[in-house]
Amino acid sequence: MENEALFSVAGVLPPGYQARILTEADIPAALALCEGNPLFYEYCPPRPSAENLLADMSALPPGRTMEDKHFLGLWRDEKLTALLDLVLGYPEEDAAWIGLFMTARESQGRGEGSVLIGAVLRRLKGLGYARVGLAYAKGNPQSAAFWRKNGFHPTGREVPAESYTAVVLERELK
Repeated sequence: MENEALFSVAGVLPPGYQARILTEADIPAALALCEGNPLFYEYCPPRPSAENLLADMSALPPGRTMEDKHFLGLWRDEKLTALLDLVLGYPEEDAAWIGLFMTARESQGRGEGSVLIGAVLRRLKGLGYARVGLAYAKGNPQSAAFWRKNGFHPTGREVPAESYTAVVLERELK
């Protein structure tokens, strides 16, 4: 499946939104979006940079290929409003993994992120995925509240990373 096709089906995203693969040309817009979220990087260093974003675009978990990776920009009215790093078939074939979901600062607090994640989850369920996992940096109240509000629950696993502890969450797609 082409990356854009993942969310290009009519009705998947709310009206006015489009999804497309982020390219090197999108790095300035993606970097600006990331820099607008300093709380995230307080808990999950390092601070955003063009180099880090380029590396994230091709970073893969064990056993996955670039065909499984969907590093997308979600655009509204020609403006980048969210980033989504999604890996299909990880950690098991019937699961998907959100490596990053971040909305633009001006989109926060209005339910826009929840609407977008809801659309993503409905699409994944429609594609036959049974659950979605993710991790957030322990202690980050904004991330914890957002994911729990959107039906993700702690698995009890915490994984030490280089400069933080990742709390693993999961949501069944029913």
